[in-house]
Amino acid sequence: MTPTPARRPWWSRHRERLTDTVLSGVLVLATVSLLLGAAPPAQMWRYALLTAAVAVAMWWRRRFPLGVAVGAVVAVALGASEFSVAAALFTLAIRRRDRVLALVAAASTAALTVAWVQVMRPPGVVSGLVGMTVTLGIFVGLPLAVGAYVGIRRDLVASLRERAERAEAEQQLRGEQARLSERSRIAREMHDVLAHRISLVALHAGGLEVNPSSPPEQVERTAGLIGDHARRALDDLRGVLGVLRADAGEDRADGADLIPQPTLSGVPRLVEASRQAGVPATLDVDLSAEPPDLVGRTVYRVVQEGLTNVHKHALGATVAVRVHGSPGEKLVVELRNARAVGSELGGRPVGGAGVGLLGLRERVHLIGGTFEAGEDVHGGFAVRACLPWPA
Repeated sequence: MTPTPARRPWWSRHRERLTDTVLSGVLVLATVSLLLGAAPPAQMWRYALLTAAVAVAMWWRRRFPLGVAVGAVVAVALGASEFSVAAALFTLAIRRRDRVLALVAAASTAALTVAWVQVMRPPGVVSGLVGMTVTLGIFVGLPLAVGAYVGIRRDLVASLRERAERAEAEQQLRGEQARLSERSRIAREMHDVLAHRISLVALHAGGLEVNPSSPPEQVERTAGLIGDHARRALDDLRGVLGVLRADAGEDRADGADLIPQPTLSGVPRLVEASRQAGVPATLDVDLSAEPPDLVGRTVYRVVQEGLTNVHKHALGATVAVRVHGSPGEKLVVELRNARAVGSELGGRPVGGAGVGLLGLRERVHLIGGTFEAGEDVHGGFAVRACLPWPA
């Protein structure tokens, strides 16, 4: 249950209005004391109107700081209290620190100087300069300095808050990108693990479907292959899901695969499994050394995806798999199948979304290789990957 936030005191909720009310009261009291002390009776009404106008304007100084500051300068020149200029300059210095503020400050200095000379009438030059300097420092310099400090501090706090919000948004974006990357990785691994075995299951099942009168030995053998491939697919799926459950909340920055990945040594078993499913497949491996594990895993995935596509889209086609290369050069993987003219198993082609080749292209590019796939001049289909093999 979310706790209810504590209600702030009334004076904290209405702090700005209380400040404006107190300021207006100070202006009224300062003007009244001036009128009672030195103002001629004929000018009392003018001072009273100026005081009322300035006191009301103080309520709008936050919304219209420049207009109120200009009005305060004019009012002081006409005899209003110096506190109005100080308050207006303070508010304006919070909002802006530019040429406009300098012009208003200069006008305030001039207006206060004239008003001070008219009211105080200093007897000597030195005493006049000292008194005028103190007055300008209190009613112009101090409000400008304090207002500028408050404004700079507010800008700094706003900048820090904006940076914190931007950093939080970037962190969320990085997290979302990491999640999307992990989802794509999981989808690719699931495709690599399951698509090949499911395609073999479909081929064997299609053979039983179109040849229901096959000898019992052949039916038993085919059923055994179907069961074997299905069990292996389930085992692989359990391995993927088990890792996902165990590491659901952990980052996989080390780039480790979800399950142990087969390498080049598993390619002959892929080809043999395709032969058992009725796909005429040949394998030619010509390597002068054992390639690195990363390259070997990529070779396995290229051959696996190529054979899977033959199972899906080219039933009965002859497939030639060739792997050749040497350290310091390229390791080349090629799969070529002729145009499918029919299958002795008679199974139906299995549809696909084409994501396997896209994922394979990405996998090859990630290790610095090149990938090509498409129809050849004879109407068949060719897959070719060139992988880097450091010396």
